[in-house]
Amino acid sequence: MIPARYGPVLFSFILSGVMSLLVSGISTFRAAQVDQGFLGLWAGAWLTGWLFAFPAVMLAAPLARKLVARVVAREG
Repeated sequence: MIPARYGPVLFSFILSGVMSLLVSGISTFRAAQVDQGFLGLWAGAWLTGWLFAFPAVMLAAPLARKLVARVVAREG
């Protein structure tokens, strides 16, 4: 098991991986020709995108949580 203190980093890692996988897949599918080898292009686009997505999520997630906390009504 991973210690709880690494939870935010693991969350960011997983979220950025899934989001960059989806975004790169959609954009590669739209841009690629059938004979260009979609899977190879997608893999390259995804890895490049993930290199940028992971630090972006690490920086943006705390800000997003604070903004959500300000605009969402408290229960109770």
